[in-house]
Amino acid sequence: MSGNFNSPYGEKTHDLDRVARWAARKKVLILDDDFGFADMIRTLLEQNGYEVDVAGDGVQGIKKVMVNDYAVILCDMVMPNLAGDMFYTAVERVKPHLCRRMVFVTGHKGDRKVEEFIRKVRGLILWKPFQPHILMETIQAVERKTGGESASPS
Repeated sequence: MSGNFNSPYGEKTHDLDRVARWAARKKVLILDDDFGFADMIRTLLEQNGYEVDVAGDGVQGIKKVMVNDYAVILCDMVMPNLAGDMFYTAVERVKPHLCRRMVFVTGHKGDRKVEEFIRKVRGLILWKPFQPHILMETIQAVERKTGGESASPS
């Protein structure tokens, strides 16, 4: 199906909302202060057709969220300058539609504070280390779950 249609005035126009949804569909933001891990995930995602942005902490992540839309946000829970739970709260205030697109990532299994937060926001979590196919299945599940949402709030 094309994103073009003819207007009543005869010129060709574009369905910009559809274009924006398509453009955001394959864009992923990785927030992680472990740059080796983030780079490995970035490489995997790019090999699978995703455009990837990387931020080393929640403050950098907020700056990226303010100017971009993402199909999925992979958010480390323990980072300097703005941890995962505080990043989530900030995103909830500025672009709440992105909260449903977050997948939290952490190596702190058994951390009561992390687990309580994930339960409270009904979030998805991947415990480090995880297998690449588990990451890809999780990203695809988030895309399926949020695929009908517009890229920007109406």
